[in-house]
Amino acid sequence: MTVKTILQRKGHDVLSIRPNDKIVDAVAMLAEHRIGALVVTNGDRKIVGILSERDIVRIIARAGAGALDYVVRDVMTPKVSICNENHTINEVMEIMTKGRFRHLPVEKDGHLDGIISIGDVVKRRIEDVEREADQIRAYIATA
Repeated sequence: MTVKTILQRKGHDVLSIRPNDKIVDAVAMLAEHRIGALVVTNGDRKIVGILSERDIVRIIARAGAGALDYVVRDVMTPKVSICNENHTINEVMEIMTKGRFRHLPVEKDGHLDGIISIGDVVKRRIEDVEREADQIRAYIATA
């Protein structure tokens, strides 16, 4: 299964934020939508960073509550690992595991096209395993 297949089922909608927005606004978006990361984009949906809950926790631990007034660009992770629609689930799992993160933006033609979370990957992997088990059971039943 590929990222393209996941996005066909899940959709391409991604919440994003701009580099000059405040952290307090990012926190509100994360809480309201019950998500763990926002992709940071400029006006043409070009990916310039990612802001995760971890990034926010780290800056608050260092700077205190005043960090909520910081702008996203000062807190975000600017070096973003990305994938494209041709990556397989196994490749995405490897990227996430090596980088120790849970969200992977999908890029197409240099612009944000979607996002894959570890939850998406695990859900699809479980579906694959269950389908394989059903096929094995069916094979055994007919043998």
